[in-house]
Amino acid sequence: MFSRLIPAAAGLLFALPLLAQTPAPVPAAGTPAPAVINPGRIPPAYPTPYAPATADEIKAVLGRVLGYLETASPIKVVKVIDRNTREPVTDLTRLSGNVAFDRTDFLITSYEWGVTYSGMLLAAEVTGDTRYRDYAAARLQAIATVAAHLKTLPPPATEATGPQRMFALRPVLRPQSLDDSGSMAAAFLKAARAGIDPGQLRPWIDNYLTWISTGQFRLADGTLARNRPLHNSLWLDDLYMSVPALAQMGALTGEQKYFDDGVKQVRQFSARMFVPATGLYRHGWVQEMEPHPSFHWARANGWAIVAMAELLSVLPEDHPGRAAVLAQYRAHAAGLAAVQGRNGLWHQLLDRPDSYLETSASAMFVYSIARGVNRGWLDPLAYGPLVSLGWNAVATQVNASGQVENTCVGTGMGFDPMFYYYRPVSVLAAHGYGPVLLAGAEVLALRQGRGAAANLNDGSVQFAPSPSRF
Repeated sequence: MFSRLIPAAAGLLFALPLLAQTPAPVPAAGTPAPAVINPGRIPPAYPTPYAPATADEIKAVLGRVLGYLETASPIKVVKVIDRNTREPVTDLTRLSGNVAFDRTDFLITSYEWGVTYSGMLLAAEVTGDTRYRDYAAARLQAIATVAAHLKTLPPPATEATGPQRMFALRPVLRPQSLDDSGSMAAAFLKAARAGIDPGQLRPWIDNYLTWISTGQFRLADGTLARNRPLHNSLWLDDLYMSVPALAQMGALTGEQKYFDDGVKQVRQFSARMFVPATGLYRHGWVQEMEPHPSFHWARANGWAIVAMAELLSVLPEDHPGRAAVLAQYRAHAAGLAAVQGRNGLWHQLLDRPDSYLETSASAMFVYSIARGVNRGWLDPLAYGPLVSLGWNAVATQVNASGQVENTCVGTGMGFDPMFYYYRPVSVLAAHGYGPVLLAGAEVLALRQGRGAAANLNDGSVQFAPSPSRF
């Protein structure tokens, strides 16, 4: 537990951020340099707070994100009369006619928001603050309610006029891709397993999992694939858009086929897309292409390591594929550790430090590696400092309003560096919010003593296994 820190070390630990803002004094020209008794005592001018964040500091960042999202992504259901007339609906127990979710700053049925719901549920679990659970529960239950109502109506005359397409319910009712299904399915499953109205959520869970298991295009060996931008293409993103849902469905039902499919996806994606020389994944792979370009896009690598962490979290210890997944996870964590930037964030192209620093991927890495420390998959001495610095850096990207800055917008697959270098960033890029919630919650668990305890040794942050480690 962190309460066991040596008092003197603890005092120095929390004083470091203040000291780090004070550069070493520079004597005026012509002035003899003062005698330096111990130059090792000069405080470093760190660009990011160095000491591990306290529990209260982490909770404050999470609270700002929650406060912003409560206003930026409200539940806004409307009765659709025609394309130009939308009457607000205030009582979801009395729906009639065509209803749908109106647009707000963020689409609450998108894959990005599936990650956000997962982050809210983890934040609720770790902090004990029910506001996070309430956020996820209210929106997931509203989605299930509105979708169930629309399912009872005659199908729209055309897709263009149907409320499903106009207001984002079509992916819930009729998923047509892994983007439509996987992330939201994982969130629905986690909510159901946490006791949030499992009877209401289960039909949509089954609907999503049917698509993932039997509807999505696959290569001949069963690897989940797409036919864009070229035929027989693998997107590394799809590890997250499938594996966590499969893993959670296995945990919910106890059926090994879901675990088996999740393990297969990790192993078969990795055989094609992991580059052992760098310890990183390429973003895309096309079956008929030779050679396969290796653009190590950060967020794609984030999707991959989060998927493995999610699978390992519920995969039975005796599953025959567990050792292979754990080895792959560790190899990827080592590759990511080698390319962390000097201020704690990671670069848009991981192996190209002249590309910009990107927040969503950095948060994904912090979450996944912190979970590894907390669960005993990774050595806290090797990875605890990375996690601590990474979270401190991510926290600097959450502004006073609770918006997540410097998040890359949605990105397709490219085969040249300029495509990735110049992707825009925006606080309205929805990809940043869920990963920040996940990272903060998992680092908070670490700081509360689940995985390791922090010490200072000659000024450096070091972590050792905690007696309460599970």
